[in-house]
Amino acid sequence: MFGVGAIKEKLEEAKRKAEETKLRLDTVYVEGSSGDYAKVVSTANSKIMQILLSSEAKEFGHDELCRHIQIATNEALEKARGIYEVEMAVVAKDAMPNIPGMGNLGGMFK
Repeated sequence: MFGVGAIKEKLEEAKRKAEETKLRLDTVYVEGSSGDYAKVVSTANSKIMQILLSSEAKEFGHDELCRHIQIATNEALEKARGIYEVEMAVVAKDAMPNIPGMGNLGGMFK
């Protein structure tokens, strides 16, 4: 059976691992694009790092340019969110204790 101290220690370890994972995800980059016109680079923590436009896109009108940037940004952020959710689920699964009578709590994050 887990004592209060063991549970607290497990939670502290989970918090530390989550912070380490978040720092590592700042170094994982994903891209989204809208044709050959716009490319957006984001970290897996959903921080936009770069927006690149083709020379052709620079001649677009405001609305069309915004549409291409929006499409590329949404694609990059969707990829980032997917990576983030998988990585944090791994941290949560590893952190959850198997408490007798409570089932496998780590199984909630599969």
